[in-house]
Amino acid sequence: MSTLRDLADEHTQLRPADIDHLHRIAGDWQLLSDMSFADLLLWVPVGEDGTFLCVAQVRPTTAPTAYQHDQVGRITGGPEVDHLEVAYRRGRIWREGDPVWYGDVPARHEAIPVRLRAADGEQAEVIAVVGRDTNLSTARTPSQLELNYLTTADDLAQMLADGTFPPPRHPGETTSAPRVGDGLVRLDAGGRVTYSSPNAQSAYRRVGYASDLVGEDLTALHRRLADDPLEGTDAANAVLAALRGEAPPRREINARGATMLTRALPLIPAGVPIGALVLVRDVTEVRRRDRALMTKDATIREIHHRVKNNLQTVAALLRLQARRVAMPEARIALEESVRRVASIALVHETLSMSNDEVVEFDGIVDRVASAATEVAATETTVRMRRQGSFGVLPAELATSLVMVLNELLLNAVEHGFPADEEAGEQPGAGFSPEVVVSAHRFRKILHVSVIDNGGGLPPGFDAERGGSLGLQIVRALVTGELRGTIELRTSAGGGTEALLVLPLNRL
Repeated sequence: MSTLRDLADEHTQLRPADIDHLHRIAGDWQLLSDMSFADLLLWVPVGEDGTFLCVAQVRPTTAPTAYQHDQVGRITGGPEVDHLEVAYRRGRIWREGDPVWYGDVPARHEAIPVRLRAADGEQAEVIAVVGRDTNLSTARTPSQLELNYLTTADDLAQMLADGTFPPPRHPGETTSAPRVGDGLVRLDAGGRVTYSSPNAQSAYRRVGYASDLVGEDLTALHRRLADDPLEGTDAANAVLAALRGEAPPRREINARGATMLTRALPLIPAGVPIGALVLVRDVTEVRRRDRALMTKDATIREIHHRVKNNLQTVAALLRLQARRVAMPEARIALEESVRRVASIALVHETLSMSNDEVVEFDGIVDRVASAATEVAATETTVRMRRQGSFGVLPAELATSLVMVLNELLLNAVEHGFPADEEAGEQPGAGFSPEVVVSAHRFRKILHVSVIDNGGGLPPGFDAERGGSLGLQIVRALVTGELRGTIELRTSAGGGTEALLVLPLNRL
């Protein structure tokens, strides 16, 4: 199924700002659907002949749907959409007409024009229409709660037609839509509660207010309830801002060990401030889990930090031991161990600064490559270059892969560009030694190559049987820990190419 943006781009001439506004509507309109006890369908015109395309749909959670089948992508015209045409052309809410039938389901049609308010506050032209279609098969006398929902829904519908609903989203604010399952509190223009739903009463009871909310000054109540006076003042100021017609960010109230999330929405149908709608939700358990996760994350980061420190200590001890060893072979072996331990420490250093058990691997590769050119036992200056991106990798994969790349890069520098007395035939004056690390992802497979433009593999080289300890480590890690394959071959340019193919099923 195509997305709202795909459908709008393909079938309409709507501007990007218009489409963004339609996205904001689709992000917040579950509240309007639930309060209306009706399906909402977002229609956009696709021609001058009165044809409309449905680009989004939401069903109510408070009532049966009027449509058993999804309407998104449907193009229709003629008498069936006369109500949409009236709302679109005349810019007013359409509520006339007799019920219509969808199979054996009777439904009532309404049409709400959608405007995007201009930056200067002037009313803009209609860009779309929201169809509000109510299933009448279970019609009955509404309760007080339902009457308050319907009254508030009509106010929000008028604001939708005015271009003042939904309000703009604040930077960094979550995109979770308000729900009628949240506690609902309606305020008059003076900030006093005229209605509170049972869920709202329960939420306020959790933070210490057990009396009936109706008649209370909500701003004063928020100041009294909050454990932190500043927090209570922020929540009260948010309500005052909504009463002034503004759209403040969400606020939390912590009291008596409980946490209540509040969102204040202005009610300004036809541009007249008549009060505010405050949605409240008990998020005590959510915040408790958040704190537990933060504590766990901090503990994991501290563990990685200590592992990094321990590995650096091991590397330092090996380095000291290497300086005291007289045998060149033993000293070289210890120095190689220092580099291997240091490469693993790089991964844990990165993890100690991350909130997840994943790492941005490109930076690690660049640091390992830089270190390889500095410590390699060759007098040749070799340029390291990376192509493509490794992206984000899980910690267990990154630890093994960094050791593999460390060994391959060191082998490329030391054996691909040996010292002058070992090199035999000298390269031309314009020769520039280079090692290129390439990475490419395709369908959960990571392809990595390490290519140098050096002398290539020696005659008769057998990667399976021969090779140094470093290559043996590489083969063991690639085929074992990484569950991948490795191939060493002479590259097209005459140098050596190591090709790795690694599955990323753990991502």
